[in-house]
Amino acid sequence: MQLRSRTIVVRRLRRDATDVENLLWRTLRESGTAWKFRRQHPIGKHIVDFACPARKLAIELDGGQHHAQAAADEARSAALAEHGYRVIRFWNNDVIDNVEGVVMAILQALEHPPPHPDPLRPEGRRGR
Repeated sequence: MQLRSRTIVVRRLRRDATDVENLLWRTLRESGTAWKFRRQHPIGKHIVDFACPARKLAIELDGGQHHAQAAADEARSAALAEHGYRVIRFWNNDVIDNVEGVVMAILQALEHPPPHPDPLRPEGRRGR
């Protein structure tokens, strides 16, 4: 049985995680929160660094190369929003210098429920 190519990519990304990703992952796991997080989580055509699917929150860590890619990051955030996800981004140096503050910001973002996927039909799928 062959693994799907995206599964192989996600496993490789988890195995080859950066030091900053490992630091944030370890700190999130040790934070004592009841929320579950996933590393290198696929959403649509994209793979986000971390996600809390229960609250539809995607967490992206950006290095120096992202400074020149602001438009691409905005397009990526818009694509994730189409799947109902809110995206919060942190610079790698913020994680290194203040990982506790980053985790606090993530936990504060989790306090707010995700937006309804279709604001024109807040009653649900069948309009009830």
